[in-house]
Amino acid sequence: MTRRDLRLLPLAVAVWIVALLCVLFPAVAWGCVGACLLVAAGALASVLRRRIHLHGDSRARGSLTVVVLAVMAAAAASVGFALPAREAAMGWDARVVEITAQVTSSASVGRDGRLWFEAVASMLGAPGRAAPSAAPVRLGVVPAEGFDLGATVRVVGESSATDAGERSALVVFASDAEVISPAPGVFGAAATIKGVFVERSSRLPEPGAGLLPGLAVGDTRAVTPELNDDMRTSGLSHLTAVSGANCAIVVGAIFGLTALCGGGRRLRVVLSLVGLAGFVVLVTPEPSVIRAGVMAAVGMLSVLWGRPSAGAGMLSLCATTILLADPWLAATPGFALSAVASGALILLAPPLARGLARGMPRPVSVAVAVPLSAQLACGPIIALFAEQQSLIGVAANLIAAPAAPVATVVGLLACLAGALPVLADLLAASAWLPAAWIATTATTTAQLPGAQVLMPAGLGSALLVAVVSAAIVMLLVRTPIHPPRSRVARGAVWVRRAAAVIVVVVLSLAGSRALLDGPLATATAPDAWAIAVCDVGQGDAVLVRSGAKVALIDAGPDPEPLSACLRSLGIERIDLLVLTHFDLDHVGGVSALSGRVATVLHGPIAEESDRRLLDGLVDAGARVDEASAGQHGMLGDAAWRVLWPLPNSAAFPEGNDASVVMQFDGGEVPRSIYLGDLSAAPQRMLQRTARLTPYAVVKVAHHGSADQDPGLYEAMRPRVALFSVGADNDYGHPRSETLDLLAATGAHVLRTDERGRILLGLRAGELQVWTEKSAG
Repeated sequence: MTRRDLRLLPLAVAVWIVALLCVLFPAVAWGCVGACLLVAAGALASVLRRRIHLHGDSRARGSLTVVVLAVMAAAAASVGFALPAREAAMGWDARVVEITAQVTSSASVGRDGRLWFEAVASMLGAPGRAAPSAAPVRLGVVPAEGFDLGATVRVVGESSATDAGERSALVVFASDAEVISPAPGVFGAAATIKGVFVERSSRLPEPGAGLLPGLAVGDTRAVTPELNDDMRTSGLSHLTAVSGANCAIVVGAIFGLTALCGGGRRLRVVLSLVGLAGFVVLVTPEPSVIRAGVMAAVGMLSVLWGRPSAGAGMLSLCATTILLADPWLAATPGFALSAVASGALILLAPPLARGLARGMPRPVSVAVAVPLSAQLACGPIIALFAEQQSLIGVAANLIAAPAAPVATVVGLLACLAGALPVLADLLAASAWLPAAWIATTATTTAQLPGAQVLMPAGLGSALLVAVVSAAIVMLLVRTPIHPPRSRVARGAVWVRRAAAVIVVVVLSLAGSRALLDGPLATATAPDAWAIAVCDVGQGDAVLVRSGAKVALIDAGPDPEPLSACLRSLGIERIDLLVLTHFDLDHVGGVSALSGRVATVLHGPIAEESDRRLLDGLVDAGARVDEASAGQHGMLGDAAWRVLWPLPNSAAFPEGNDASVVMQFDGGEVPRSIYLGDLSAAPQRMLQRTARLTPYAVVKVAHHGSADQDPGLYEAMRPRVALFSVGADNDYGHPRSETLDLLAATGAHVLRTDERGRILLGLRAGELQVWTEKSAG
């Protein structure tokens, strides 16, 4: 068993902790510098005073302590020196600003349809009066060419200061943007080469065409939001993120090719490092890419020096250097996942492989141990920031593993061969097959019942996942303890027994959940439901059913909660989809409905991203129509009518106040109205134009915000008031004054944050209610 050199691990952990502390609480940065230097001085004096009496190990520990404290002080000072420029930029919060900046990252299209990228401002201020600056900013512009790494741009737009810990001090939503000077030198050439490759890939069929540039050169602009969600669910998103895996594939290909040509170890390593540097420049040397490249370079150097066991120490030194250069990386999930995954591959994968080898062939155990070690180590970090935990990641990575190196290497060659169109086309077509394999793997595994589990992001979930991960490691890794009957050995036996109990409980719960999400999905839902309020967090997704016909009003913020709700109710087809407006909390889950919708009614289109969303539904077979007051139709035996917005309204042309308001009645559906996100002003106009009468059920407007018209609810006198809200949401919804308003009308309040999924129906003319959870 190879003994790992872990002496530098405390250095990396200590620097990470102090960097995280200082970026989250910037006011303590200079205090940390002083405290660390003071303690370091004391430790140094102690070592010097006692150096004659200290043996070698003690002197080494004392010297390491001094070095750790000095480097911690340097990390804190790095934060302190950067603060003035950041604070000056944050002073422009919620104002229109003009910024001249140099792009420092690749660009990607966000869910809002904007092209987003990182930059460092050189000028910042009011339009026409910008002053010198050196603050990091994040810019969102209308998609266009030229916003490549190294380009100098000028934008004008509304700014928003970020929270402590964010790498960018200011986020700007640009209303006007231009490229002042294109990317220079090698960066411009790399951007041109990538652009040609992306255009060549786009001529290939889906699936795989949009994914190929992401696999080969990290350009994800052509990856659809649906495929991006599936890649994340299946645990394959690292393949397009230019992670250490991509760098390792490139390095491995060059290393192996040089070996085949008879090159020695030194030549192989040198050529691999040169190729790695070129790859980093091609895919855009932004911080995440540099980090991945440095990690791969560290591995190559450990091979060059003939000390592969030093990987952990070199990884620690690498992480420390990166944090000194950019302390704000300490608070980013990407850095944490990259460093921890690399550490897991070095420290955890080998013992896992040995443990798994007791029940499977050695090559198979190694193949399983690599993704398993990364998932076990990264799971707690993911739980800190995300609500989804992939359960299918290990299997999906094993299925995709043979295709990933081929797609990366052949796709990269196709990109570099752009000057030879025939050869480039041939290589791109060859790389398309493994890219399509990976895309199909992602979409197929992501749709499996139980592919991921939802849990609230935060420290509690992270601790729970950490306990489960540790239990799995304890069961799989068996390290002999001598003597076998010692107290330590007996304690280890009890620890393994406790780990076994934890794993059995988790597997039992997971099996039960899989049955409830799969074959028994509809067992928990009564047959008589007519209205279902899905628990999708802070958003809206309400089903209305009459006979065999189903309508869905909004799709919530994410696909997975909506998919789970539809599965639990046995819904395969949506006859009428109503998108009240295009805010993310109402349309973010639309990708879960692809190919399952017959007709779409939608609110006014405000941005190009809204049109692209509708085009996707049309391409999947839906018929699309813009809603306006007066439209009506039948859903089974129930009648529906659009009550709002008014046609061609100048007062409320788009957004929340132009939300589609739907009414359903008859066909065993309780008389009900769904108010979208209307505020008080359009509510008053709705009351005048629609002549509202009492309703059995009202979906309260805007998740129960305070901006409500009391007269509207008094006129409707609902028996049940539905609030679709996320637990502990940042908006304080539903507001107490709105709850009091509905209580004053005599309505029974039902909230998804308290009751989970809510079902309503009629039985012998009486309104029935079923909830997933009892009242808190």
